[in-house]
Amino acid sequence: MSTPLAERASTGIAGLDEVLSGGLVPERSYMVRGQAGSGKTMLGFHYLQQGIDEGETALFINLEEDIRDLKENAAALGFDTDAIEFLDLSPSADVFVDDDSYEVFEAAEVEREPLTEKIVDGVTAVDPDRVVVDPLTQLRFLLSDDYQFRKQVVGFMRFLKDQEVTVLFTVQNTPSLPTDDLEFITDGTIQLDAAEYGKTVRVPKFRGSSTQSGDHAYRITDAGIEVYPALQPGTRDGTLEFEQISSGIPEVDELLHGGIERGTVTIVSGPTGVGKTTLSTQFMKEAAGRGERSVIYLFEENRETFLARSRAVNIPVDEMLAKGTLQVTEVEALERSPQEFARMVRDEVEEEGADIVMIDGISGYRLTLRGDEEQMLQQMHALGRYLKNAGVTGIFVDETRNVTGEFHATMENISYLADNIVFLRHLEVGGELRKAIGVLKKRTSDFERTIREFRITEHGITVGEPMSRLRGILSGTPEIVDREPEREPEREPGRRSRRRDADE
Repeated sequence: MSTPLAERASTGIAGLDEVLSGGLVPERSYMVRGQAGSGKTMLGFHYLQQGIDEGETALFINLEEDIRDLKENAAALGFDTDAIEFLDLSPSADVFVDDDSYEVFEAAEVEREPLTEKIVDGVTAVDPDRVVVDPLTQLRFLLSDDYQFRKQVVGFMRFLKDQEVTVLFTVQNTPSLPTDDLEFITDGTIQLDAAEYGKTVRVPKFRGSSTQSGDHAYRITDAGIEVYPALQPGTRDGTLEFEQISSGIPEVDELLHGGIERGTVTIVSGPTGVGKTTLSTQFMKEAAGRGERSVIYLFEENRETFLARSRAVNIPVDEMLAKGTLQVTEVEALERSPQEFARMVRDEVEEEGADIVMIDGISGYRLTLRGDEEQMLQQMHALGRYLKNAGVTGIFVDETRNVTGEFHATMENISYLADNIVFLRHLEVGGELRKAIGVLKKRTSDFERTIREFRITEHGITVGEPMSRLRGILSGTPEIVDREPEREPEREPGRRSRRRDADE
């Protein structure tokens, strides 16, 4: 049975609360597992600080780190260490020093009863609402064997539950001290890991409610931990009417039988320098005239270069920026995880009301995944589904490798994700370099199957008549034919052509 959102205990990290469908279930125990430096202790302080902010009593049971260093580090991150109660049970130097000589004791020789009494007395005196134990695995070194460790941990958790406390305890999984057997005492596990494309957090276990599955990204900053949930495509509200969005260029709209439809994903593909970004921005120029907001994410181009190039072809980007109908964001791919980028897109869609989202380009976006092909396709698919379900038009720019030669619709094997594919092509005709435009795919309606000449001038984009006198355009080196192809005359219904009669 799911616990109502209002009764959840927030972790103090908005993104993690989202992953947990609102937060932790009160009066239960949760394990935070990860390697050294993964941020386990920091997460614990976020959790306690949230309790302080809500008027609760918070207790930090410290079993390992020097208490002065612990408090200084927490205070440097902005946590109110004066408001948090501390029970310091970390080993002191006196345990190992006797008359200026060092003597290391065996685990069995350490008195366990005083430690247990200190924990019980400390918790009873503070009467906390929230407790963090950091790290619980430190108790293992004070007990003779695994059985005694598990027995003590079970008793400890039951004691805290009887006190109606919500507990987070941290563990560090190492080959010499596995922690999988602690799963049985927890109501949930939060796993912190380091992947090739950044730090990830996942929730493999959570009793009492569903959570968002998969790997979610997190980042450690000067203000603590930020979590970026994996993008959930969601569902489309109602039936979206496929309103056509014009490019503002009559010939392009003719190719698309009126334009692209709102709430669809369009891939604009072609080799370098052919005009993909300029053509895509043209749709945003037209949208700005309707008062709609567009956002461009530049993965492969400098923002100022993009703006200067747009001004040079009569796209009023400065006016669009000033009116808020355009947002241009330069993204450094290797500094962002796909989940972080998804959060950026969500903020633009859900907070700023973006109508069109453009990614320029797909190859740069792929770098956020460090070359993982399967991950890239999954993330692109989720992003496209999210935009479509939100009724937002997506334009993805994809650069193909060949300037001329063999034709490729896209280079990233994502053509199946697109509702529309518009391609641009360099041509060599009579020793002169020219450009062409065509439509390869359109799911929601028919489209013109001709290929037209495409030019970019200081006045903007111009598109010519169908290039019907050229053959082999998709090869990049077409041949000129002497005359227009013969077309069979229109026939009345039921009549057969002489040519077909002769063939038969």
